[in-house]
Amino acid sequence: MNRPRTPFRGRRALVTGASGGIGEALALGLAAAGADVVLVARSADRLEALADRIRRDHGVDATTLPADLATADGLDTVITRLDGTRIDIVVANAGVGDHGPFAAATDERLRTQVDLNCTAVVRLVHAFLPGMLERRIGGVMTVASTAAFQPTPQMAVYGATKAFVLSFTEAVWQENRGSGVRFLALCPGPTATGFFDEAARGAGSAGVMERGRQSAEQVAAVGLRAFARQGGPTVVSGLGNAVTANAHRFVPRGLMARMSALVTGGE
Repeated sequence: MNRPRTPFRGRRALVTGASGGIGEALALGLAAAGADVVLVARSADRLEALADRIRRDHGVDATTLPADLATADGLDTVITRLDGTRIDIVVANAGVGDHGPFAAATDERLRTQVDLNCTAVVRLVHAFLPGMLERRIGGVMTVASTAAFQPTPQMAVYGATKAFVLSFTEAVWQENRGSGVRFLALCPGPTATGFFDEAARGAGSAGVMERGRQSAEQVAAVGLRAFARQGGPTVVSGLGNAVTANAHRFVPRGLMARMSALVTGGE
């Protein structure tokens, strides 16, 4: 039986943070819809295992590019290696967070969040968007967060970086309306992935961050459906998360920050 037509069939998608969680689920969803994939993450072994699975189960091409996108060298490696390669879809999923008081964070944890969550997204989109615009086809999906919609005490830098990703995606979407290129900021809430294990810092923080409400597969399905529809530039995964994300429209910002702190363990 022929697969249904999708905006992914016959395209080549670059997926960052593909070694697990939402990135892995997005890569599998894209491959199932007929897209070739270029998989980027730090773990070469996990990328190769995913690439083998994709080739076996979906019959599409899967290429691996192990790299640390939180470093300039890692970004340069990916962009240089793919120079001259047609990339039709950029899925900027790789991200990292940190849970705990801002003043107690290390310089390294702060730098990594900004470099991976913001700089890597901007540079990868900038590298491959001109080719999409020239061909008048393709798209960019960024993975932001419901943390993008309000201050996030105990995750101050993470929330701010995701607000950056959301604003950046919506602005570039507006700049390129009518171009044939799709743009989407996918905003999940708490998700059952390894993200919160890495983000947790300090006594009690892990328990707050482990309350995942959706699976990575559920989040990826929402994102791919919204991308295929080519509607607005933003989608929030999960009805409850959508209500929370829109609460900032009706609540004073100071009160919103206090409410957010109850969720993130800030008070």
